[in-house]
Amino acid sequence: MSSLNLTFYGFLAALLALTAWQQKESSPPQEIQAKVVSASNSLPLESVHVINLNTIVGAISDREGTFTIPAQVGDTLYITYLGFKSEKIRVSNDFIRLENSSIALTELAYALEEVVVRPYQLTGYLEIDIKYLPISTAFQYSISGLNRSYEARNSRSSGARKLLGSLMNPIESIGSLFKKKGLQLQKLPSIKQDENIRSLLATKFDRETLTALLQINRDDMEKLLNQCNYSEGFVQSANDLQILDALNLCYEEFKVLNRD
Repeated sequence: MSSLNLTFYGFLAALLALTAWQQKESSPPQEIQAKVVSASNSLPLESVHVINLNTIVGAISDREGTFTIPAQVGDTLYITYLGFKSEKIRVSNDFIRLENSSIALTELAYALEEVVVRPYQLTGYLEIDIKYLPISTAFQYSISGLNRSYEARNSRSSGARKLLGSLMNPIESIGSLFKKKGLQLQKLPSIKQDENIRSLLATKFDRETLTALLQINRDDMEKLLNQCNYSEGFVQSANDLQILDALNLCYEEFKVLNRD
């Protein structure tokens, strides 16, 4: 066989491989089904949250531990369940081809520390006792249906004014941090729209799921919210859904101020 024919067949093989790769890349996600079980006894786990981190779509397992979620090869599934270690599963060809694939979650072991209860010494007179009770100054108000949260603050300056000051001050890193995390923060609207993900975040306080979704660590989240005038009390006590709403409002203000 001449070198010209070898070159032609080599080019043809490369062209076919490229076409197959393009078809694979452009193929839409398909519904895949799997089962979540406990690693200790292989029993199915109900109400396990499964999130496709690539498409920001959530699903919940049924009584049999089975869930169905759109995914394709290369996507990452984030599986989380209260009392169990969260897992990330990379979707492979075998995972899609094999039916009733099982995902085993490992139960967490909690070490309970000694707790000393110190009751308040109350007199029974409201006017006196109210002076000695601790009062939290951080409040988060949520209006159902608006997907927006409001926080009572003691600061005189608005969050937008403080954010603008940070953008104008080269010492502050808020502007660079927003720009650096721009691709991750663009996921915020998609996360807010998925009811399965929202219901999960409303029950979480550890920022673990938010970190997996946004690829932003907890320290950076707190830095962003502090620069947007959210109080330390709110940042530490809010659930993950409230933190998500706060980050979204903060990012929207940043985009407006940065554009102007």
